[in-house]
Formats: sequence, C-alpha cells, structure tokens
Amino acid sequence: MNPLLAQGAAPEPHSAGASAAKGFDAGEVIVEHVSNTSHENPLIHLPKVLGIDLSVTKHVLMLWVVAAVLFVVIVSIVRRYARQDRLVPDRGMSLLEIVVDFLRDSIVEPNVGHKWAAAWTPLLLSLFLFILFANAVGLVPVFETLALVDRFVLHTGDHSLVNQLIHGSSTTTGNFNVTAGLATITFVAIIVAGTRAHGFVQHWKNLVPKGLPAPLYILLIPMEIIGMLVRPFALTMRLAANMTGGHIAVLAILSFVFIVTQMAGHALAGVGTGVLFSVPLAVAISMLEMIVVLVQAYVFTLLSAVFIGMAIHAHH
Repeated sequence: MNPLLAQGAAPEPHSAGASAAKGFDAGEVIVEHVSNTSHENPLIHLPKVLGIDLSVTKHVLMLWVVAAVLFVVIVSIVRRYARQDRLVPDRGMSLLEIVVDFLRDSIVEPNVGHKWAAAWTPLLLSLFLFILFANAVGLVPVFETLALVDRFVLHTGDHSLVNQLIHGSSTTTGNFNVTAGLATITFVAIIVAGTRAHGFVQHWKNLVPKGLPAPLYILLIPMEIIGMLVRPFALTMRLAANMTGGHIAVLAILSFVFIVTQMAGHALAGVGTGVLFSVPLAVAISMLEMIVVLVQAYVFTLLSAVFIGMAIHAHH
C-alpha cells in the first residue's frame, strides 16, 4: 500500500458538516489503511465450516492474487525457455536462475548442507518468492488509485464492491494469520527434515543432548519444547510487524498535515507542514520500505533454512 496516495483516499463520503464536526482522527485513518476488511462485511460471503468463517476478505483476495500471478509468471518463464532450441536463457530465465542460484548457494547449502540442498531448495525458494512478491504488492498504489477514481469519477455506493476493495491493506504479509500460516509451513518442515535425517523417534531425542544428569532433563525438555514453539512465533511476529510498522510510520507522518491544519484552522499551515516535513520524510521512509520488502523475505527464508539445518545437523 502506498500511503502517499492512501491518505488522500481515506475519507468515506460524508457530508461536509458531519466531517467538520467530527474532525480528523489519525488513529482511525491509520487503522483503516493497515487492517483487513472486516469479517462482518467481507468481499464475498461464504458459509461457516466447523465454526470457521471462510468468507473472502481483502487479505484473502490478495493472497490468491499474489499466488496466482507468481504461479503464472514462473510457469510461463520456464515453459518459454523449455520450448526454445538455444541453450542461452532469455532475460526472464536468466533472472530466475540468478535468484535460484543465490538462494541455493548462499542460504540453503550453508545451512542444510549439500546433501539436502536439492530437497529443501524448492520449498525455501517458494517461501522467498511469495513473501517478496506479497511485500512488494503492498507498495503499489492500486487500490489507492481506484479510490481516487471512485471518489471523483465513479461515485459508487458505500456498500459497492469497489468501495469495499478500497478499504483495508493490500499487504497480505502484514496480516498475522498469513505469516502464521507461513511459519507453520516452516515448523512442519523442521519436523519433516529431522525425521528424514534421523528417523521420527531419534529426531525428538535430538532435542536434548545425551549424557547429562537425569535431573537436568526435567528442565531441558520443557525449555526445548518451548524453544521449538517460539521459532514459528518469532517468524510470525517479525514479518507481520515489520510490514505493518512501515505503513503506520508513513501514515502517522502524513497525518501531521491534517492535524496541523485542524489545530491552526488554516489550510496553509497544513500545506507548509506537508511540503517542509511530512512529504519529504514520508518519501524517505517509503524508499526505506523498498529495502525492507527484500530484507524481510530474505530474513524469513534464512531463518527457515537455519531451523531446518538445526534439525538435520542436530549433533552439531
């Protein structure tokens, strides 16, 4: 989500008198732009299954969009290269090979070992590309542009699909449910990796070192189990918090324009604040967010590789 455009599209259609009486609420605007669409008013209503609401919210929609676009792009690149007679790859395939080689040589092999690199590179590559693309989509002002078009051209109703799409964040990795799902995949992969390398029983025995006095195991076993559960929790919180925090920071800085305008009672005060402070600082943070998009995908993949490698090389 691009907050520079989001701020201009935030207000819903209200009367001028109601807006003036209410005033500008920075907290409401920020929560509106970083949250998921409400389960009480989803994009698509679906029945509950075993008490679980399967209705499609904006984050669910963006989750599907990211997965579908990523699948189509990767498959088309690979199939186009497979149909070519020449051995030299085109630009798309060359870029994909660079990513695959970098991930395998710099992340997977140093942590899981050469023997297991081929087995775990596909999973870690999928995690990296999905997180990277999902993070990057959040910086593209697609829905903010749609909000401007709706505000000045379409004038759709409050309950229209267009109006529902406008609200909420398009960054799926800013949703703790999404990052928890990704972390759960890593958690299962850790168990599978340890089981494949040592056997199911031996994998769980490897949680604690051998040859220690029996009383120590009373302390070590619960601590190791807690540590095992903390790893996916840390992955969940780190990714979601970092992707949400940047948007909150930018929106909070842009809110100074409207807060100063409201306090001074003159639009020129807000314009001056925006030109001299809010906009330059928001642009700088947005540039930093572009780096965070790549760094967070890299960190999540690296930690997943480290945890999988720890299960495989437990004796180290």
